[in-house]
Amino acid sequence: MQEEEVPLFNEDCGEKIVHLLQPRERWAIEAAVAADRPLLVQGEPGVGKTQLAMAAAIKLNRPLISFTVDSRSESRDLLWTFDAVQRLAEAQVASAVCRSEDDLTALMKKIELANFVRPGPIWWALNWNSAEKHLGIGQTPPKKPEKDWSAKDSVVILIDEIDKADRDLPNGLLEVFGSRQFTPHGCTEPVCRESGTKRPLMIVTTNRERSLPGAFLRRCLTLEMTLPPVLGDRGEELGKDAELAFIQYLTKRGRLHFPSAPPERLEKAARQIMDYRRTAERNQQSQKPGQAEFLDLLRAIHNLADRHDPDQVFDNVCELFRKPPEQMR
Repeated sequence: MQEEEVPLFNEDCGEKIVHLLQPRERWAIEAAVAADRPLLVQGEPGVGKTQLAMAAAIKLNRPLISFTVDSRSESRDLLWTFDAVQRLAEAQVASAVCRSEDDLTALMKKIELANFVRPGPIWWALNWNSAEKHLGIGQTPPKKPEKDWSAKDSVVILIDEIDKADRDLPNGLLEVFGSRQFTPHGCTEPVCRESGTKRPLMIVTTNRERSLPGAFLRRCLTLEMTLPPVLGDRGEELGKDAELAFIQYLTKRGRLHFPSAPPERLEKAARQIMDYRRTAERNQQSQKPGQAEFLDLLRAIHNLADRHDPDQVFDNVCELFRKPPEQMR
């Protein structure tokens, strides 16, 4: 396998972006699908973990269903949610016209719990057709690929930044990972994968801000996404070859995002980020500039170049992309 450019479209900013899919990333994707295991992608913020999920969905021609974890997220949110507001509204409307025992029976049937269970990402992955039947008023299914696709082709799920949640979230997914099924609240039949459906690809990302349970880690395949080193394990200089490898790594990706940028501008920005990163590592900072800051710096220069000299922009804004030392508490 060779490196492959996968064009992506970021709907949030309307900007076309590209992920450079590495051979080891493609092997990891194929292995996760073949083994029917989640792919845990580790790495510092901005290294391309989320883009990897987007690229995988495009390569596999599958819908991408994203769930961004926060401190309040629970494992149940990934399986199903309960629309209590809609159930209350339905009950209030129906009770206003309830006049007989038959009406009451009809009302109780209408507000059964199963009617207000809404599918989460893993539900869509296991059984798309079942999930569609549980959509609520005004809800729509995940966006499908533009090419030919059917529910049996399955999906790609992105569980982003799982380390933001309490350990209860990954622990709560262990049974689903093991049995490949679950039963939502109020339902009598479990949600499971339909016969003949391809295995879903579940990509879980972590910035390693919090450790994950061992039982969860054992159920995952693990892919580490890193930048080329700028210092050795003991903080020693690595020499010109290491510097060149780091600069080439960034400039290759900068060229994909900004093809009209002069090579010397890409190299200058990459070298500056390398110097900032080296300083951050020497100071043992947990946050250090990397690929995201490099691309943001190029974006600032590109967008300001029509009003200012690019070299002047670089000299005046470059310092803004240095990660400051952690504040004392």
